[in-house]
Amino acid sequence: MARYVDVHPDNPQPRSIAQVVQIVRDGGVIVYPTDASYAFGFAIGNAEAADRVRRIRGLGDRHHFTLVCRDFGQLGQFVQLDQGVFRAVKAATPGPYTFILPASREVPRRLQHPKKHTVGARIPKHKVVSALLAELGEPLMSSTVILPGDADPMTEGWQIKERLDDLVDAIVDCGDCAVIPTTVVDLAGDEPEVVRVGAGDPRRFQ
Repeated sequence: MARYVDVHPDNPQPRSIAQVVQIVRDGGVIVYPTDASYAFGFAIGNAEAADRVRRIRGLGDRHHFTLVCRDFGQLGQFVQLDQGVFRAVKAATPGPYTFILPASREVPRRLQHPKKHTVGARIPKHKVVSALLAELGEPLMSSTVILPGDADPMTEGWQIKERLDDLVDAIVDCGDCAVIPTTVVDLAGDEPEVVRVGAGDPRRFQ
């Protein structure tokens, strides 16, 4: 049974945040709200957790997991950014964008695209996420909570609890959560490619 953790959206309780982060450190999979939609989260080196999320979502090994980072200092440790890409990402974050970028050696190969060696990365604008990342001290590996057969992410904590209670270890609820996933932009090639249109305005990359 998953632990259900109710936190304040603007002033997340430190004790609750610490409890959730300990679950991540202990190898667990959490579900948490972001500025785009709910997401699965787990520690970077946790191969078992990555496989759990793939099974829950019905995903293959080509799925791009997302590095959810607190700030650019953290982001720069895990992806490769040339000057032009840095400016483009900087102008759009924090916010509801996921960028596909070349992964650095800090990212386990199992979490990279098997051929392109890329990884998704983002910096959300969300106080609960910031609190989780500050306590954890490293990015969360994440994936949107869209289940097989569903067209859209789930939006209510209680609904997620009902459907995922036996499949994840903790669910963080802070009230209303956005219902639209991030806009995904591939910046690993010569020209930006909008892979998915979501909450972020795609026109700046078209």
